[in-house]
Amino acid sequence: MFVSKAAVVGGGTMGGEIAQAIAAADIQVVVKDIDQKFVDAALDKARGVTEGQLARLVKKEKLTQEEADARLAEVMGNIIGTTSYEECGDVDFVIEAVPEKMAIKQAVFRELDAVTPGHAILSSNTSSLSITEIGEATLRPDKVVGFHFFYPASIMPLVEVIVGEDSTSETATAAYNFAQAIKKQPIVCGEVPGFVVNKVLMATMGEIWRAQEDQGLSIKAIDEAIAGAKLAPMGPFFLTDLLGLDTVLHVAEHLNDSYGESFYVHKGLQGLVADGKLGVKTGGEGFFKEGEQNIPGDAEPDGDELVAMFSCRALIEACLLVEEGVCSVRDIDLGMMTGAGLDPRKGLLPPFWKADVEGLDKVLETMEGLEERHGDRFAPPTLLKRLVAQGRHGLSTGQGFYPYPQADEGEQTETVKLETRGDVAIAWLANLPMNSLSPQVIQDLETVWNRVKDGGEVGAMVVASSVPVVFSAGADIKAFTTLDEASGADLINRAHALFKDFGEARVVTIAAVNSIAFGGGCELAMACDFRIGAEAAVFGQPEVKLGIIPGFGGTQRLPRLVGQSKALELNLVGDAILSDEALELGLINRLVPDHELFETALMWGRKLAAQAPVAVAQVKQVSAKGDLDEGIEAEKQGFATAFGSEDAKEGISAFLGKRTPKWSGR
Repeated sequence: MFVSKAAVVGGGTMGGEIAQAIAAADIQVVVKDIDQKFVDAALDKARGVTEGQLARLVKKEKLTQEEADARLAEVMGNIIGTTSYEECGDVDFVIEAVPEKMAIKQAVFRELDAVTPGHAILSSNTSSLSITEIGEATLRPDKVVGFHFFYPASIMPLVEVIVGEDSTSETATAAYNFAQAIKKQPIVCGEVPGFVVNKVLMATMGEIWRAQEDQGLSIKAIDEAIAGAKLAPMGPFFLTDLLGLDTVLHVAEHLNDSYGESFYVHKGLQGLVADGKLGVKTGGEGFFKEGEQNIPGDAEPDGDELVAMFSCRALIEACLLVEEGVCSVRDIDLGMMTGAGLDPRKGLLPPFWKADVEGLDKVLETMEGLEERHGDRFAPPTLLKRLVAQGRHGLSTGQGFYPYPQADEGEQTETVKLETRGDVAIAWLANLPMNSLSPQVIQDLETVWNRVKDGGEVGAMVVASSVPVVFSAGADIKAFTTLDEASGADLINRAHALFKDFGEARVVTIAAVNSIAFGGGCELAMACDFRIGAEAAVFGQPEVKLGIIPGFGGTQRLPRLVGQSKALELNLVGDAILSDEALELGLINRLVPDHELFETALMWGRKLAAQAPVAVAQVKQVSAKGDLDEGIEAEKQGFATAFGSEDAKEGISAFLGKRTPKWSGR
């Protein structure tokens, strides 16, 4: 399902920001509300956001003022404001952004069901309500999905794609790709109150709220302790003032209704909202007024205890989401990074990553102490106890929720690290931050492969990522543009020779795909004999969107794995597919929980390394022999033709400039 026209139902600030994100991606969008003043407010907000974005580019001298003015006209020209549904008869994707009341949302969805095409996906920007219940108001519950933006939508990159009981995988995939098309970072999760980020945040904030009121603590001192420990970009009380006390209270009360007293609601928060003191949105008065706290409490908090409560409760809720099958480890961490501001570059780690760094055995011990002092809200989750029992303590042992390289002693290459565990080797991709396949990575991978292959002691090699949130985002396009014709051809030939050898040598190769495998990353995985995919794995061949074609075997290996028709679709459309579809198509051999990916790949490695080497080599060499070499030669020629075209120059320039390409057909 492809989106050429979208609609946002519900104007105002949030509707305007969502519409602006869509229009800035050069997709036509309708903004509909029942009152013209809300439509106008949305248009004004969209214009203001766009002007601010363009002004920053002008200041950085990336655009002239004339170019900025022209771009502003383009973006605003993509937005249609209306108080009727007349413009919705040909939309492909709808985002409902009306007040958080089920009756209102169901009424809107009944109307949308009647006025939009049958193929259109109907989504809700709800922060907590049931997608299944909303979908029941339509005749297409299979095409209803959550599409939750975080405020402000023009800045926050996260979109939670929430799958209801009736939502199909095709709907979830389409929503995922649409989020990427509008330059947002999607995560996919199941349907529980609060979904992912709000559930984890409200659990942690509730513990702090409870302690503050029970002990009469200073909220300024609490905020300083939390922010100072790098648990969050700012303290919970100051954050609530920024988000809006009414918004936070609505989510907190909903979770309290759903889960009981394990999700505490601050009484002072309720009082401030009742008095109309909502934080920044009402002139700044909320928990704080002119920098001073606005509720009772002056006792000094035990900072260490609050820090332990905050971080442990976040991990507990995150583990429960995994145990209940709501979301994967990687997507929860990614959601907290992009939706709650936990930026590892600033020392702010999301729950699973943070626990791995601290040591799961130490975290478990802390949690058990909290359970003794504060009750079963801090009962250690089964997932954590299981990993500790397995000796998987995190970074220190090479494996916790994520795997970590423990490279062999001696000389190592720069971007690929070699680790040997008996007769299984691991080639760790370590080209931070996105493991892009640069010329250096190809050279280093070749060096590691030859060392493994020629050593005679290793029977299987696992290709894994040392970066928890990505396998490989593809070829390093910027590096490719610096190559001349001869060096470019040499790189392509070396990569193809290496990938061909993966499929013919007596050492079995296994790709452990933990998350994004796009373009060259997907082709690297396909060149391996087997692919084990994590639940968070995402695959795609997006080269066509840059005006080029796959260059590392994507036009040849993909049809051998998924069939000619589906491969043609993936290569020509360029959209991503999620892990469940990858398994269904045969792109991956197994699909496993994120935290079991590396162990599963090692298990396969140990099994395959024990097989007869000569037989392994012969099976690999004669299987699906076909005309791969001829196909690769054809691909080389096609890649050279496409890469040298004007369209490729425009596509790459647009990609590097973060804009939409304009094709000329030359």
